[in-house]
Amino acid sequence: MPVARRRTALVLSIALVAGGTSPLLLAQPLDTVAVRNYTIAPGPLGHALASFAVASGVALSFDPALTDGLHSPGLSGAYSPASGMQQLLMGSGLQLVERSDGSYQLMRPQVGDGITLDATNIEASTQRQDNLPAEFAGGQVARGGRLGMLGNKDVMDTPFSVTSYTAKTLADLQTVTVADALERDPSVRSTGQTGGIVDSFFIRGFPVGEGNLGELAFDGVYGVAPNYRVFTEYAERVEVLKGPGALMYGISPNSGVGGVINIVPKRPLAEDLTRLTASYSSASQTGGHVDISRRFGEDRQWGVRFNGSLAQGDTAIDEQKRELDIGAIALDYQGERLRLNLDFISQKEHWDGASRPFTVAPGFGVPDAPNGRTNLPQSWGWSRTREQSALLGGEYDVSDSLTVFAHAGGGRADVARLSDQVPRILDAAGNTSNKPGYYKFNVDRSTVDVGLRSLFETGPVNHTVTAMATRYQDELSRGITTGTDVLSNIYHPVDTPQQYLSAPKVLRVSESELSGVALTDTLSVLDERAQLTLGVRRQQIESRNYGATPATSTRYKDSAITPVVGVVVKPWDNVSLYYNYVEGLSKGDIAPATADNAGQSFAPYETRQHELGVKFERDTFMTTLALFQIEKPSGEVGADNLFSVQAKQRNRGVELSMFGEVTPGVRLMGGVTALDGTLTDSANAANKGNKPVGVPQAQANLWGEWDTPWWNGFTLTGGAIYTARQYVDQANTQSLDAWTRFDVGARYATRIEGRPTTFRATVQNVLDHEYWSGVASYGAISPGYPRSLQLSATVDF
Repeated sequence: MPVARRRTALVLSIALVAGGTSPLLLAQPLDTVAVRNYTIAPGPLGHALASFAVASGVALSFDPALTDGLHSPGLSGAYSPASGMQQLLMGSGLQLVERSDGSYQLMRPQVGDGITLDATNIEASTQRQDNLPAEFAGGQVARGGRLGMLGNKDVMDTPFSVTSYTAKTLADLQTVTVADALERDPSVRSTGQTGGIVDSFFIRGFPVGEGNLGELAFDGVYGVAPNYRVFTEYAERVEVLKGPGALMYGISPNSGVGGVINIVPKRPLAEDLTRLTASYSSASQTGGHVDISRRFGEDRQWGVRFNGSLAQGDTAIDEQKRELDIGAIALDYQGERLRLNLDFISQKEHWDGASRPFTVAPGFGVPDAPNGRTNLPQSWGWSRTREQSALLGGEYDVSDSLTVFAHAGGGRADVARLSDQVPRILDAAGNTSNKPGYYKFNVDRSTVDVGLRSLFETGPVNHTVTAMATRYQDELSRGITTGTDVLSNIYHPVDTPQQYLSAPKVLRVSESELSGVALTDTLSVLDERAQLTLGVRRQQIESRNYGATPATSTRYKDSAITPVVGVVVKPWDNVSLYYNYVEGLSKGDIAPATADNAGQSFAPYETRQHELGVKFERDTFMTTLALFQIEKPSGEVGADNLFSVQAKQRNRGVELSMFGEVTPGVRLMGGVTALDGTLTDSANAANKGNKPVGVPQAQANLWGEWDTPWWNGFTLTGGAIYTARQYVDQANTQSLDAWTRFDVGARYATRIEGRPTTFRATVQNVLDHEYWSGVASYGAISPGYPRSLQLSATVDF
């Protein structure tokens, strides 16, 4: 018996019957069947039924001719499998009949002695990865996400802590970038500067996205997401896997181990969509966004979706301007067994007076943060970033239990910038020194993977086996022309005469090739109440760094094996206990030119995580409590001026996250993370036992929404973000004060001339608090955002 049917036979014990065009009648009660949340758009009945079958685990078969020309009203909310099918089939004149093996057959009622089954069927298969997990109650977070090669998994079946923010949340929060979206996650902190050209993050106290190689995954693979900044205009969901993800996603290009951020791209919808959004933000940044989706073909198997966005004007920071141009197109083919996707992204961002982070000289406390509106860089500075990416993906069902899949794609980033480097704060009075520069960067990336996913049984044990091979390549070219020193002050900036620097010569700096093979098996018994995930990846790493002469160039080649063990036990339908042991992987360092062993290469760094957690789902609200420990080695130059791997950071933490509807019309999202970061080893004995750079002892987020009872469609929103003190240096002599930011907002959903329309307003940092928002791993600090207003209006045509 196929795996999906076995599960259905254990869960469903009744048949649904219908007659004529009347609503479906239940043959007997379904008190024991679990109720779950579903979001299935109105559209062709066949597509709606297939989506529901995959999401619910129902084994359903039907002749496609039965549903030709029939439309389903769709599904949104909490339903049992029976009531969900009843809603989808409303008015279709079709009925559902249970077969002897526990699966279900879609039939047209016949008058006579019996029913003749058609020999041609379509089997709904849980192998499909193009159907997103359904939204949880309230629509802010999905009840599952994609875990790289493990594919889409329900949160209760996942032995990791993972959160997937939906397109609804991205729109309601009026996000522009992924950094905006993740401000509400209690495990994530942004370390990129407001008004700057790059986004970067800390997840569980470890850096993700720093440097010149993008570290965000796109549709589950590295090498495609734009390198310096990812915008939410083309994102259907933003998923965050907490902890190392080397096995599921492969080694990250920039060696991040704290977690993985995956962008689920917007793809063609089942129903046609034309949506326009106009936006405004302080001081005079105006923009427009269009989202169009269409399907074509006799069975609507061909789809296209376009997202385009333009924005320009002054930002909330004095003397700063930004122009933004984004275009993203997604094409797909949804056949009976073959499914293909093609994504293309092009984006351009231009800044005048782009912000830069600061380093702090030793010997004094970090000065108070300046007002967020202060334009700290030279006003004559500018930055231009252009990025293009493409990804082709597909999967083919060889049989109901075997699917093969593949991806191929890549991207290119071109950056030109005339601006401050990283200004250095010289004293407690906030005086700074800086050397402007003319920069040019080019980054080329490519990725390819191929794999298979199979379902089978060995006795009472169900297996989901995935095998995969991957290859990623990148090349970084760079040129810098530096100017003369500029003296200024963070409280009273000095705008000096413009320095005219010649364009630099762009030279190849480095190349990397990351390849690997991986195998995973998820074993389940007792109707998936007990699951064990085992996996292993062999990762090959090759890196070449080019110096000014062949003698100063270095080459590095090594390999490592990373395993994963994950356990899920569900003693009750609404409780999931989980444990994981997973290893992350970072590129090995090459000793710097200042060390006596300059050029020596080191083996890849292996990061180890242990995590134990519980997930509790009560009707429309879900909570996750996780305890974790991550240990990561690193290299340092010791007192003997030799570079060696003799440092180690250990982060222990407790995470509490929650989302959903507390009561009808009241939604909460957020949580708290307590971190105990320690330098357990260091090349400098005095630093052993100190706190790592940028790791606060606590960080908390809370965002709430209330649908007001006195005005239908009117919702009040608001929330707070808190971050405890963070150290700027490993000696723990300099730190940033704890800070709290409050945001408030409202939205109004209505219809104007029959067209769905939503107005949104948000005030960030409503108290206009001045604060240093975060610390990058190399000790650079950034001011927080000033009070600012965001407005938008969205209309569906």
